[in-house]
Amino acid sequence: MDFELTEEQKLIKDTVRRFADEVIVPVARENDIKEHFPLEIIKKMASLGFLGAPIPEKYGGAGLDFISDAIIFEEIGRADSSIRTTLSVQVSIVGLTILNWGTEGQKEKYLPRLCRGEIIGCFALTEPGAGSDAANQSTTVVLTNKGWVLNGTKTWISNGGIADIAVVFAQTDKNKKHKGIAAFIIEKGMHGFSTKEIKGKLGLRASNTAELIFEDCMIPKDALLGKIGDGFEVAMSALDNGRYGVASGCVGIIQGCINVCVKYAKERHQFGKPIGSFQLIQEKIARMVVDCNASRLLVYRAGDLKNKGIKNTLETSIAKYFASEAAVRAAVDAIQIFGAYGYSNEYPVERYLRDAKVATIYEGTSEIQKLIIGHHTIGIKAFS
Repeated sequence: MDFELTEEQKLIKDTVRRFADEVIVPVARENDIKEHFPLEIIKKMASLGFLGAPIPEKYGGAGLDFISDAIIFEEIGRADSSIRTTLSVQVSIVGLTILNWGTEGQKEKYLPRLCRGEIIGCFALTEPGAGSDAANQSTTVVLTNKGWVLNGTKTWISNGGIADIAVVFAQTDKNKKHKGIAAFIIEKGMHGFSTKEIKGKLGLRASNTAELIFEDCMIPKDALLGKIGDGFEVAMSALDNGRYGVASGCVGIIQGCINVCVKYAKERHQFGKPIGSFQLIQEKIARMVVDCNASRLLVYRAGDLKNKGIKNTLETSIAKYFASEAAVRAAVDAIQIFGAYGYSNEYPVERYLRDAKVATIYEGTSEIQKLIIGHHTIGIKAFS
């Protein structure tokens, strides 16, 4: 693997960083306080090609490689993890899932509009009783002469309240367990489909999160994504892509912590000298730097495998686990460096901590990542 970024990747990094600093950073604090979902920023990102970075040009995307994709997630995550979450869902677990599993008609219908930001997508797998146990789907779907009839509730769905389309998972035959799960593309406005926004979150307050409720929701036969029984595999492949975006965004959080802490450590004086001269301050920043470099390299390793078309579940889980936990460590240390100022929203470090914590939970908890790593290493599943 070549560790040097290409000229194109350097240009992408500079472009995204400038956009993040000029457009996202100035309003991140206010959006967090007001729990405002900044659709206007998402539209601006679409015009720059961010919403279709790894999607082929024939479907309206930019056709970029996965290292470039990680660079975009990192720079947006450094500025505001709420927006990075929306981007990850739109690109990684909706766009790429339709690209990898959809019919040609589904790709042509949805991908260009997703890339242009004309529609927003969400990914509906989690249920009140099915979080880490994703195979235990209570949402059911029955095929009739008129189409599919869907019943159930999904929860903690990022983009759920504002999405125009949803990739939804449901059980066709409970006796078949995970082999009976199917995936569907469901459009907003279908009869029997409603949403309820979730407010009061610890972090990601500027992202949209909602419950999706299906009550005898009639959906057309051609809404099926893949084949009946493919649903669990569709979900797991989507999570491989989603975890990659989360890991990349966490690199951004760590880098953000480094940037503000270095600046503050030079400016803040105690005992007649800058606090950056204190050994324990340098120790905390040094750990951030090591964690940032290690996380970025783990992400790039997973991205390199993705570019080569090689299965990367293990490598992506390692990157997601390490980077998310490292982001929490970095944010905790950053608050300690800032002292009382770090405990207020005058500086971004308290938001970094609140936003970093959820990265150890969604797209598979840290505990689930450990079990994936353990299974790949030992060859024995912790549970069936």
